[in-house]
Amino acid sequence: MSDVTARPARGRGEAAQGYLLVAPPFLYALLLLAFPLGAILVFSFWTQDYLTLDRTFTLNNYREALTEPLYGELLLRSLMVSGAVTVATVVAAFPIAYYVSFHFAPPRKAMWLFLITIPFWTSYLIRVFLWKVILGFNGVVNTTLQGVGLIDEPLTFILYNVNAVVITLAHAFAPFAILPIFVALEKIDRSLLEASRDLGETRATTFLRVTLPLAMPGVIAAVLIVFIPTVGDYVTPRLVGGPDGLMIANMIQTQFLKLNNAPMGAALAVLAMGMVTAVALVFVFLNRRFLRGRG
Repeated sequence: MSDVTARPARGRGEAAQGYLLVAPPFLYALLLLAFPLGAILVFSFWTQDYLTLDRTFTLNNYREALTEPLYGELLLRSLMVSGAVTVATVVAAFPIAYYVSFHFAPPRKAMWLFLITIPFWTSYLIRVFLWKVILGFNGVVNTTLQGVGLIDEPLTFILYNVNAVVITLAHAFAPFAILPIFVALEKIDRSLLEASRDLGETRATTFLRVTLPLAMPGVIAAVLIVFIPTVGDYVTPRLVGGPDGLMIANMIQTQFLKLNNAPMGAALAVLAMGMVTAVALVFVFLNRRFLRGRG
């Protein structure tokens, strides 16, 4: 009888310990994630006239955001730029991750991963300014191309436009794409590749039919890690994008800091988050369906 009564007591004690362990991160997430997001959502249904904030519920901000062509253009441009950055970053990151995973001895892999993280040693802002120097009218690229005789005058399409934004963001987020792909490649059982070769498959078909499908969860993770933050980036478009390279985050910043229209900026932020969430859910669904199909 004592054992029967002791088991529920022990179970309640373990549950209490579990709740105690979960409580700090839960409160942390609630205060630093849920509360700010909730505040932005509430703000988006208010209006503001300079410093006067009207808390009357209204949908005018969303109505204006969805009907104003400028806002729609910026949202579409942000989606396209983030998509281009994601494609460029993942395509460039996969060969690097593959080479480190399959062509280096285990003791040397840690050193190469360490070297990949070197760009994080400097400020993100400094790296953006360095790309301005590299892509500038008299920058490294134009000077080199003119020096070898490939061009007669400096190229103007590589700075202060969307191209510069894509190049700069792709470089900035490259390590974020390399690491999850590398982890997925490391989990692949090498005996599966040997079995594929023994069954007559070439290196190319083995890669396409075995390696790439098994590495797909890492690729999807890299896509999400790169796509989600680049939609909300405003520093890079401001510094290297020029008028044609600005994104929705720059308009949100303008609404909050220059136009004193926080509700409008909040509505644009909610729409941008909704757009990112929809795209992320599509990738998550495709990844689950892919894994279910292979299972």
